[in-house]
Amino acid sequence: MFRTELRKFGRLYGLTTSVSRPKGHTDGEFAHESASWRIETSGDGWQTTTDYDFLRWEDMIQRDLAVPIWRTLIHAIAIYWGLVFSGTMGRFWKAHWRFATFISWPHVLLLNGAIWSAGIAWLFVLGLQALGIHGFLVGCGAVAVFVAVLGTLLKYTEKHTYLLYLMADTIFTWQFSHGNRPDWDARIDRFAQHLVQVAKSTKAQEIVLVGHSSGSFLGSEILARALKLDPELGSHGPRVVLLTLGGNMPIVGFHRVAQGFRDNLRLLAVEPSIDWIDCQSRKDVMNFFPFDPIAGHGIDAGPARRNPTIVPVRFREIIRPEHYNRFRWKFFRVHFQFVMANERPHAYDFFMIVCGPVPLRGRVSQPATTLALVDGPPTTRENAWKKLDLGAKSPTHTGSHETEPVARRIG
Repeated sequence: MFRTELRKFGRLYGLTTSVSRPKGHTDGEFAHESASWRIETSGDGWQTTTDYDFLRWEDMIQRDLAVPIWRTLIHAIAIYWGLVFSGTMGRFWKAHWRFATFISWPHVLLLNGAIWSAGIAWLFVLGLQALGIHGFLVGCGAVAVFVAVLGTLLKYTEKHTYLLYLMADTIFTWQFSHGNRPDWDARIDRFAQHLVQVAKSTKAQEIVLVGHSSGSFLGSEILARALKLDPELGSHGPRVVLLTLGGNMPIVGFHRVAQGFRDNLRLLAVEPSIDWIDCQSRKDVMNFFPFDPIAGHGIDAGPARRNPTIVPVRFREIIRPEHYNRFRWKFFRVHFQFVMANERPHAYDFFMIVCGPVPLRGRVSQPATTLALVDGPPTTRENAWKKLDLGAKSPTHTGSHETEPVARRIG
């Protein structure tokens, strides 16, 4: 997807882009947990190099999805009603009713499938009784038909409903918030160590830790644990920025037992050596909007608070008008727009964040000027360079080698 969307990005702005083939790391177990590629991007008088480290979780996700369907259903239903009776679901509704509706939707679909399956099982019973068959065998046959029909519906409609995927995600987030996923915690710790090592060794000017969707709370955990390993992270070497996109942090942070997670959010809120940018969209039902990741969790950071900077994103301004009405009803497509190429030039552009010549903090503080740098006439671009104080027609390299990475993206 990255390679395809990068080409679209280059065509939109008239840039030259290239991306290397992914390669794994060589240091032991971590070699199976990440992949890296290098991106070269050049525009009107500037060139950047980005090293992109993709931190992988799909092996754990696939293991969760491989659990038998009946076990996933029972576990997810138990957790859902636990959320209702504990008051957590009420906090979801209060914070963002559309997100609460979204996580309830799989259970509505399951109930609908169960009703249809029960109806077919009832017709089966009527058929047996018409044949003169009664008693215990009829009951066993009805149960077998119900289970078979419901299982078939769930399996063959999954690619359209994502019901089992969403229920598995509910189970994971509940387990993670309650400290019951040591495998995920161990990997977060290794990724935190990797971030510290990169910060000490890279020649890049900026490190951006990107977390999309559930990656928002995983990314915040990685950075908080990295700061505990190296309290000077961000004070030496490149600037470190956490970029959370379409986040759903309350799905972990609203659990009363997740005090450690909330403590880490407070650490990020007051840490002066790092920046945290949180991008949200009203149109995305899978993120919380509007939501303050600090105050919304009941965290009082006091006058020392400096993070996050909350950036609202309007997808209507990013997607072409002739596509928007169809786009807006594809909820997963909307959710992934945060990490896909724009159809229209805009101040928010994931690939410009990844590949552009302006550091992320500068993009956020001066969005119009940053956009003019790549989407304006020559005179406007020249003035934009001066306003951004990056040096006219000058890339943001710290050295003279073209292979020196301007930015390191870890996501």
